Amino acid sequence: MSVDAKILIVEDEEQLSRMLRSTLIQSGYAVTTAKTGGEALQQMGRQNFAVTLLDLGLPDIDGKDVIAEARALSTAPILVISARGSEREKIAALDLGASDYIPKPFDTGELLARIRVALRPARGASKSHPAPRGLQIDFTSRRAIVEGQSVRLSRKETELLQLLADARGASVSHERIIDVIWGKASDADLMNVRVLAWQVRRKIEPDAAAPRFLIAEAGEGYRLNLD
Repeated sequence: MSVDAKILIVEDEEQLSRMLRSTLIQSGYAVTTAKTGGEALQQMGRQNFAVTLLDLGLPDIDGKDVIAEARALSTAPILVISARGSEREKIAALDLGASDYIPKPFDTGELLARIRVALRPARGASKSHPAPRGLQIDFTSRRAIVEGQSVRLSRKETELLQLLADARGASVSHERIIDVIWGKASDADLMNVRVLAWQVRRKIEPDAAAPRFLIAEAGEGYRLNLD
């Protein structure tokens, strides 16, 4: 079977790590393993992984800290695999940027299915949603990375950026933005669009007062500067 994607396994339990590695290799993935959070972050800095499988209970640093630091390096999906089954732990991991949370013990068939799901939007986004140079947008996890800093986007903020990315640098009218984001029957107006654009700029622009990514076209609408 041909290699489908590169996956990083971050797991200090040797037997489980070997089992995951064997399963993923048999399924056609290229696999790298790490036993500590520090080693995992070093690997992420050296190469790009399509998916990271992350245990929270690591010997050096907590897995949630790994998620936070990893989000400054990549928008690739992080699937948490953990024996911590509390709702609080799950919410904390997802809020920090994890894409999915799989409690131990788990079924390998389900894990492979979740990996396939995690890979789909990443591939689709890279083909259909070009982004400005210096800006990475993960529409699935609603995150953007600007100058190495990861920020979380709201649903409407993500929808605006996705709409503009689909236009591939062309201007999108205020009316079109309102129709797509708020709906044709809504009471939203130009002021709603301006406020939303300002909110997005505050998150993705190094200087919101002098935007270089989200550009306003006077009297027309907005566009993404893809130069």
